[in-house]
Amino acid sequence: MSRPSAQPAQSCYWYAGQLLTGDRLSLPLHEPGLLFGATVFTTLRVYEQALDHPWTAWSRHCQRIARSLQTFHWPEPDWSRIRQGAEKLAPTFPVLRVTIFPDGRELILGRSLPSHLHTWQTQGITAWVAEGSDFQRSLPGHKTGNYLGCWLALQAAQRAQAQEAILLTGQGDWLETSTGNLWGWANGQWFTPPLDEGILPGIMRSLVMQGFQAQHQTVQTAPWLPTQVSQFTYLAYTNSVMPVVPIHTVLQGTASVNYNPDQDQTQQLMNAWQAGTHET
Repeated sequence: MSRPSAQPAQSCYWYAGQLLTGDRLSLPLHEPGLLFGATVFTTLRVYEQALDHPWTAWSRHCQRIARSLQTFHWPEPDWSRIRQGAEKLAPTFPVLRVTIFPDGRELILGRSLPSHLHTWQTQGITAWVAEGSDFQRSLPGHKTGNYLGCWLALQAAQRAQAQEAILLTGQGDWLETSTGNLWGWANGQWFTPPLDEGILPGIMRSLVMQGFQAQHQTVQTAPWLPTQVSQFTYLAYTNSVMPVVPIHTVLQGTASVNYNPDQDQTQQLMNAWQAGTHET
């Protein structure tokens, strides 16, 4: 995968049907999104500046937002207006974050790809295990504005000289990273934590699973106990922006475990993702 090119800093955004410039947004003092984190959002990477590119998975992102809105009994937003705003920003920004407020207003922000993405994809990263109840994610089945637990975990990981955090259950099972879903390889088999453990049903995770199914490969979805993770020879996480990043070192307490950031395994995940997009 080629190194991402530099993109302009945030200079425009879309809010409630309008394309605006600057880096400030005026909201009511009693906005529930500010007071309670009462928003639903999704973050996507726009390939070839096209929302309808199969790798962009625009419809899947909209469907995930719609499911959360239905669960929370919030009104439907103006989907055509959301599409219009995304199309306005897509030629400028390779990454879009679409946020929906409880009354249906939309906020779409654009950003650049991480400047270190190519290095992470080829060399891997260090992850830090976030032990403690302070790092648990609220409403794990939904992407809501209350991401404080994940944000705190990522800040703590960076203080430990790591690039990502691994979240745990109360029993110590590995769940997901602060920004993506986990994948492990051991004894010729792929593993990923099960959804019913309390992880985000990531769109990238779903596409990879679908791709492996199309390739007649079985993925084990049992809980990731400490005895399980010690057997992995390869570890990675996925999300819609990266899309695959191997993990070469995991820090837990005073101990560290090394994994081989094997590019062949990384490519297997990439191939499964791309196969999954064709199965959609």
